[in-house]
Amino acid sequence: MAARILLRTDAVLVLDKPAGLPVHAGPRGGASLEDWLPQLAFGKKRVPQPAHRLDTDTAGCLVLGRTQPALAELGALFAAGRAEKTYWAVVKGAGPAEAQGRIDLPLRKTSSAARGWRIEPHPEGQPATTLWRVLGRGPGLCWLELRPRTGRTHQLRVHCATLGFPILGDPFYGTPAPGGLHLLARAIKLPLLPPVMAKAPVPAAMRPAFAACGWQAEA
Repeated sequence: MAARILLRTDAVLVLDKPAGLPVHAGPRGGASLEDWLPQLAFGKKRVPQPAHRLDTDTAGCLVLGRTQPALAELGALFAAGRAEKTYWAVVKGAGPAEAQGRIDLPLRKTSSAARGWRIEPHPEGQPATTLWRVLGRGPGLCWLELRPRTGRTHQLRVHCATLGFPILGDPFYGTPAPGGLHLLARAIKLPLLPPVMAKAPVPAAMRPAFAACGWQAEA
């Protein structure tokens, strides 16, 4: 896991979390990022702790605080919406007709015995806003940049699916596909002193779909 560190300061770590690894251990057990946190202390008395959420299925930038004051400051930034998060996604279909836009769609959690819990659009749900921009298109696919302005659970997945272009490989709101969920927490920018900026590479499993939309591997 230490090889997946994108940025390390005295107060902050930014980790390239692999898709499929939950951040926290669940009630059923199994591997989680918590198993590796002691190895990421690098001499600190406290092990680093995640400052925000990142879905199990989502790969990319995860911010951790290395000290209690740093964790508190990071938590305040994320709570206030001051952390600038940029995601990349490949969605199914032609995607939106416009080049860019904004999604304002309140979301709430629902559950049933048959389907378990899910997130659904609902006028009485919590406000949720996503800015999007088309970066490329391919046969039956579209590459989007997504910038959430709120941090609701499954926000990007539900917003895209509701507008008719589910994220490729989404088992909750679309259909599974080779390479898994094609959603990458591509970059993070934090207004700290000095500012923190990090960028995650496109995982190997996602590269064919991104390449089909015009993405080219970085040197």
